[in-house]
Amino acid sequence: MHGADRNWPQTNCYADLWIEVLHAMGAEPAAAFGFAISQDFEGDQFTFFKPPLEDLEALYGLRVTELALYDDLVSHLETQAALGRIVLIELDSFYLPDTQGVTYRTAHGKTTVAINRIDRAAKELDYFHNEGFFRASGEDFDGLMRLLPGQAREDTLFPYAEVMRLPKDQASSAETAAAALALLVRHIRRRPETNPLIGFRAVVEAQGAALKDRPTEAFHHYAFNTLRQLGANFELFASHLEWLGREGLEGLGEAEAAARSIAEGAKIAQIVMARSVRQQSFGRLDGALAVIQADHDKLVAALTARFPD
Repeated sequence: MHGADRNWPQTNCYADLWIEVLHAMGAEPAAAFGFAISQDFEGDQFTFFKPPLEDLEALYGLRVTELALYDDLVSHLETQAALGRIVLIELDSFYLPDTQGVTYRTAHGKTTVAINRIDRAAKELDYFHNEGFFRASGEDFDGLMRLLPGQAREDTLFPYAEVMRLPKDQASSAETAAAALALLVRHIRRRPETNPLIGFRAVVEAQGAALKDRPTEAFHHYAFNTLRQLGANFELFASHLEWLGREGLEGLGEAEAAARSIAEGAKIAQIVMARSVRQQSFGRLDGALAVIQADHDKLVAALTARFPD
């Protein structure tokens, strides 16, 4: 699911780390992405898709709750690690060595990692992030834990964190597939009432025009939260449908093909969008989005035919 041959080998920090954590557990990550059919356009962005916590419990027996941070950050993490738990926490990518060439030591940004091991004495932190498993140490450890001079004050806000309790027993493939199918049907029922591409096409020209004189970084943020979230979401949904097919559920081929077309179309549209913003001409972009809109209609039609009310 993080193969280099995919249209979107990285999706978003939260979904990516779950793919890696579930894989490390020996569970099937593709089972978790039936919810992706519920993605909508939120007026200024596509839904930042995250596996619902109730889905993770139903599929894998994982219990994830918010972790209140109120004292020494390292002590909190040590306590949870000693209990055999994994902490998901928002940290500054400036100190994450796996972001070399992107934000590491060049730009500050909020991103979620899953901490598997912490060693205060050795100044080491092992964590899942994006498409892999990494280690931060030395000054990076101090920066992430806000131990460097001037980083922490009495009024400094703690980062948001969640704690994951691992199950005692892992569900069988058949049990996971049955739970995933029930969740898929539920998420199909709660899909957006109208095609989300309609709303995006209505505002994309105005949004693109507003980017004309802004720094390149502004475009990258915009593209990440629009076409990348759209394309990555439906590529993962296609993986979900493909996995269900391998588990014996028939009649999903048309829907899977439509989901993959959305993912491919979003990648093409992102290239077209960059040119459109630079040239301030949006006709080709609207044409590319119209194709994706039609693919979304095909996807919904295939799913509702396969799973009628």
